[in-house]
Amino acid sequence: MGSLFRSEEMALCQLFLQSEAAYACVSELGELGLVQFRDLNPDVNAFQRKFVNEVRRCDEMERKLRYLEKEIKKDGIPMLDTGESPEAPQPREMIDLEATFEKLENELREVNQNAEALKRNFLELTELKHILRKTQVFFDEQEGGLNHTTESMTRALITDEVRTAGASMGPVQLGFVAGVISREKLPAFERMLWRACRGNVFLRQAMIESPLEDPTNGDQVYKSVFIIFFQGDQLKTRVKKICEGFRATLYPCPEAPADRREMAMGVMTRIEDLNTVLGQTQDHRHRVLVAAAKNLKNWFVKVRKIKAIYHTLNLFNLDVTQKCLIAECWVPLLDIETIQLALRRGTERSGSSVPPILNRMQTFENPPTYNRTNKFTKAFQALIDAYGVASYREMNPAPYTIITFPFLFAVMFGDLGHGAIMALFGLWMIRKEKGLAAQKTDNEIWNIFFGGRYIIFLMGVFSMYTGLIYNDIFSKSLNIFGSHWHLSYNKSTVWNNKYLQLSPATSDYEGTPYPFGMDPIWQVASSNKIVFQNAYKMKISIIFGVLHMIFGVIMSWHNHTYFRNRLSLLYEFIPQLLFLVVLFFYLVLLMFIKWNRYAATNEFPMTEACAPSILITFIDMVLFKKSKPPGLHCNTYMFAGQSFFQTVFVLIALACIPVMLLGKPIKIMQARKLANVQPITGASDAEVGGMSNGGGSHGGGGEHHDEEEMSEIFIHQGIHTIEYVLGSVSHTASYLRLWALSLAHAQLAEVLWSMVLSLGLNKEGWLGGIFLTVVFAFWAVLTVGILVLMEGLSAFLHTLRLHWVEFQSKFYMGHGYAFQPFSFDTIIENGGAVTETE
Repeated sequence: MGSLFRSEEMALCQLFLQSEAAYACVSELGELGLVQFRDLNPDVNAFQRKFVNEVRRCDEMERKLRYLEKEIKKDGIPMLDTGESPEAPQPREMIDLEATFEKLENELREVNQNAEALKRNFLELTELKHILRKTQVFFDEQEGGLNHTTESMTRALITDEVRTAGASMGPVQLGFVAGVISREKLPAFERMLWRACRGNVFLRQAMIESPLEDPTNGDQVYKSVFIIFFQGDQLKTRVKKICEGFRATLYPCPEAPADRREMAMGVMTRIEDLNTVLGQTQDHRHRVLVAAAKNLKNWFVKVRKIKAIYHTLNLFNLDVTQKCLIAECWVPLLDIETIQLALRRGTERSGSSVPPILNRMQTFENPPTYNRTNKFTKAFQALIDAYGVASYREMNPAPYTIITFPFLFAVMFGDLGHGAIMALFGLWMIRKEKGLAAQKTDNEIWNIFFGGRYIIFLMGVFSMYTGLIYNDIFSKSLNIFGSHWHLSYNKSTVWNNKYLQLSPATSDYEGTPYPFGMDPIWQVASSNKIVFQNAYKMKISIIFGVLHMIFGVIMSWHNHTYFRNRLSLLYEFIPQLLFLVVLFFYLVLLMFIKWNRYAATNEFPMTEACAPSILITFIDMVLFKKSKPPGLHCNTYMFAGQSFFQTVFVLIALACIPVMLLGKPIKIMQARKLANVQPITGASDAEVGGMSNGGGSHGGGGEHHDEEEMSEIFIHQGIHTIEYVLGSVSHTASYLRLWALSLAHAQLAEVLWSMVLSLGLNKEGWLGGIFLTVVFAFWAVLTVGILVLMEGLSAFLHTLRLHWVEFQSKFYMGHGYAFQPFSFDTIIENGGAVTETE
């Protein structure tokens, strides 16, 4: 079979590279993305490897690029992204890149430091300007050497004794300090001044209306101007310490009005000069960042490729001459020629005259699993790998899941309207996938939706199909082909009678099946509509489930034949298939026989009463009981010889159990005894078919059991047999979730229609139009939020469970490990993260 149905055949190869050509060859292999290197130095510390200095240099370049990226994003400059991936630079170009990044970083840091210093000076001058302006009101009344304001403050601050003593010494002079403090600290600052100075200070403050920019981090800070009057050096020292503790900035403020005016003019002049210099500095910074933004994406790609190459070279071994690097790698067998061509190109680029050597090695290790995917199959393969990566060369369920997964989902989600919403959403993502893929985001939910766009589209399309089969669109029916029923009901009967029933046994029914899907007349059958749909959906759930499980068992046959597990084929696959067919496929046949032979007509014996219950028949069959007829004049069985065939089928099913339980272990035990008696023949478990660790039906990679105890083999086989027999019953019942969720989805849609949208449809006039618009919006939100998103997620998870447990357990082991090739595309997509592959 092709690689679509199984993983690729892998080969372990040894690669010899000349030292001067190793970098270019690994670069070509990284562009190709088809080689998984093994670490040949597992015991060597990461800091003791040959190319650790080059990796450190790349880390330093990445740090500088991240610094540039942060500054570019801070200024909101768009970064050019052409979508192209430049080739990995040559080792000699690393020096030029390092010099370029060093120059840019130093220049940008110098510009930032100068800008910060200028902004700090600008902030100080701005605060001083506000101080001179706000404190002017405290000094604007000075006439004839008498300052009335100061005098009133003096009276408030000086005690009577000091005032009496000072009367003979002349007027008392008050000192003051002025500054700026953060507005949020001002209340605490005022309380501290009052308590520490015991009320012997006078504080005046005024808010600065516009916020000021913090030069350190660029935040906008609201501040207030304050001035504090006091008397004496002791209070002055105390006030300054409190200001220092609250990080208030003090500025000199002259007492004389002429000095203040002169200082204010000087401050305004310096502010204008600083504005000019700051503008030029910002322009220069902007030009540097714009020039860097044009190449930043390409620089990141180049540095990450260089780092990935040297990290990979650290996995290699040096030969004794120190002139050749030796590597071991897993490669797909079909791509060996492509890899050799890439190595040849790398050798030519490096100018080396010694060609690389790629030798295939013999190994008993399990190779990695590599399934080729494209943008369509990638999402389906991810669903399978989420359960477990397939064992090497095991049957891959992904191709079949492309059809079965959206179909089983649609059985539960069958609605033409809801399926159309989902299909249109998936189609929109598919049409816009290039633009959406370029807009990388950290939103995990959106990434999940976009990654599964093809799954969403197919689920929507299949749901539209099953919606047509159910004749269900937003809980209503489409009358495409008319109706095969002719009822004599008038409008009032249909609208007012809540117990209408449709009986196909009457003359109201034409007797011919509806051309496609369900007859729309079932919408008016309020009483037995659910009964009819329950019976229909329950039976098709069992039919699809049994066919799905039989298909899974048949898939195990391909595993057994490919790995030549003859014992598993004889003593597991055949009895498993027989057990499933004679019991549960026979149950499906009974449904078709009943549908084909019995009808709801009045002709004897073809009456509804004469149809025996399939469930009772199946239970009596397993218990070896004779079935009782459902009516006095009805037949007990559906066809002649049914009792005999049922007895034979149950006996065959019972006989399959000991075969599955004991057949394979006994044969392995006999083969071991034969090998001990005749050692020359070389008989081994592999010749008679080995059993995999997880049970033969999983089809392992032909694993041997020479060292496994027979008791363990018997125990494993017993567990596997019990699991299969009991699982066949529980798995068949598990498919009834198709019926249950389909019924729940239809009933929820009907509830939303009848209890929400119908309220707006019953209103008339222009007010009714407005009310209908509001109700329709509410109904649309509930439909999309509950029925499409929540019900869709529920149906998706149940479908996933049916594939993982009920289907894949029949043949899929999932004990392998994924092929992780050295690929530049994957490394760049993951943001430059390099992981060691062993």
